[in-house]
Amino acid sequence: MRCPNCNSRDIGKIGSHQFYCWGCYIELTVNGEKMSVYQVEEDGTLSSLDDLFFGEEIAQQFPEAHASS
Repeated sequence: MRCPNCNSRDIGKIGSHQFYCWGCYIELTVNGEKMSVYQVEEDGTLSSLDDLFFGEEIAQQFPEAHASS
């Protein structure tokens, strides 16, 4: 699996449907056909980056994310 933001392969699994990119420090959540992307803020909260990505496009470009969940 590669990060849709920085293309890094350094992805860690942090939950049953959650992944973390050590290359650009974003969190990815996969629910069925939908992938959501979040920026982890300094205080630990998550800010959605979905408006920067197209959910349908990401799911089609990264189908291996669904196989890992």
